[in-house]
Amino acid sequence: MSHLHRSLRILWVICRYRLDTFFPVQSLPLPARLLVRLGPWRFFPRSGKDRAERLRLALEALGPIFIKFGQLLSTRRDLLPDDLADSLSRLQDRVPPFPGEQARDIIEASFGQPIDELFQDFETSPVASASVAQVHAATLPRGQSVVVKVVRPGIDAVIRQDIRLMRLMARLMLRYWEEAPRLRPLEVVEDYEQVIFDELDMQREAANASQLRRNFEHSNLLYVPAVDWDHNATQVLVMERIHGIPIGDTEALKAAGVNMKVLAEKGVEIFFTQVFRDRFFHADMHPGNIFVDASNPEDPRYIALDFGIVGTLAPVDQNYLARNLLAFFRRDYRQVAELHVQSGWVPADTRVDQFESAIRTACEPIFARPLSEISFGYFLLRLFQTARRFNMEVQPQLVLLQKTLLNVEGLGRQLYPDLDLWATAQPFLERWMKEQVGPASLVREVRERLPEWIQQSPEMPQLIHDTLRQIGQGQASAPKDPKPVAGPLSRRRRWLATGCLVAAALLFWPTAREAMQSVPVASWALLAAAGGLVLTGGRQD
Repeated sequence: MSHLHRSLRILWVICRYRLDTFFPVQSLPLPARLLVRLGPWRFFPRSGKDRAERLRLALEALGPIFIKFGQLLSTRRDLLPDDLADSLSRLQDRVPPFPGEQARDIIEASFGQPIDELFQDFETSPVASASVAQVHAATLPRGQSVVVKVVRPGIDAVIRQDIRLMRLMARLMLRYWEEAPRLRPLEVVEDYEQVIFDELDMQREAANASQLRRNFEHSNLLYVPAVDWDHNATQVLVMERIHGIPIGDTEALKAAGVNMKVLAEKGVEIFFTQVFRDRFFHADMHPGNIFVDASNPEDPRYIALDFGIVGTLAPVDQNYLARNLLAFFRRDYRQVAELHVQSGWVPADTRVDQFESAIRTACEPIFARPLSEISFGYFLLRLFQTARRFNMEVQPQLVLLQKTLLNVEGLGRQLYPDLDLWATAQPFLERWMKEQVGPASLVREVRERLPEWIQQSPEMPQLIHDTLRQIGQGQASAPKDPKPVAGPLSRRRRWLATGCLVAAALLFWPTAREAMQSVPVASWALLAAAGGLVLTGGRQD
């Protein structure tokens, strides 16, 4: 399809669904205003459907790439009104399959072998088809049942063409609409480009699946099919074939005698385990990607598929997120506001008292309802909407997290309407925080870092000498805008830290002793003095 033909197709869809009504006519300059008022769409009758449904139908008419773009937009509730986000979240990725013979050609080209040598049996008719790839059932020569995921032929060129058009639309928005910078259209398109091209790389998806499988090895919560690394390429992914009940088929689950309460609570536990234990989470957990192993109905297990989109959290984001959620459980809005400032999610000059008041106003009505009726996802949404008014920067990792939480919660409530997500989440978070800030955590951290410190210790005398000389000459200065991380250590905590250092050194003594013998005594003396200054905060009390 030529660039001109595709452009005309988009123009026709805009006319048919009267998307011109989305244009902010009054805020446009005169030439753009005339174009909107006199454009070809004015010859099409206005539909009785509301704007959200018209937008959803238009994206479906434009095909799979725009459908996936709409699905991504539905997660950006920090940018879109609720009615549009809700409508776009219902977009269905239904795409006709491409011929099985083409799939065979792609597989043979990827591995340089005839398909009869690669597989004992290969089903030409696909078992599933989506916008990026389709899936075929097969049997390996050793008799193992597998599925073969094959990227659609020519999809790369189609995506690049559509993204060029999206980028053009984004630039026009920025040029002619004064509200466009707040919506960050170019940033949204760039985010989508990264997501969609990551999904095209089957080796990346295989690596994601392998990591998630390792994280839940021997777990009764989640099962991840094994990747066949002997048959893996950029356009082809071969994985173990699994059998289970689609999680959206509640009638089949009930017929199998599955304990729905346990199943719903396990979904919540899987989410928090991925986020707060592993910092690596499946970010596309909609019903089409989840099956249930009902072989033990009282202890069902989730089965995950499709690992093209995953999320990760940096330790600092993980820590701030946990502390934010716990502060909300306790309705400590002051701490929530302070944590947003400390983390850099909102500007450093934000008035904490005003931010605290805004958060209280948004969240107190939510807490007026029983906890079992409160939507955790809606709760986070209100928080992000409030923070947006204080120029909160969009955090891509938190957007993915919010999307995943909304999926998990919606799925859980569908399985078990009385699911109390808060009752499952709060003990998990409190236990995690104790593990992160307790003595055991400090000993573990020191034990992991001690060999590195020992290796670097010969450099310490010169570094300390240079620092002391600069201080003596008045050259050293503190950072102009230090980011508050933690307050001064109390005497008790300094003694605790010192004790943990000694304990860790003893744990490592057999290996550390050899390393220390090669380090001059003066180095250790200066290192100990520097450690004392750090632990005491440079002052006596």
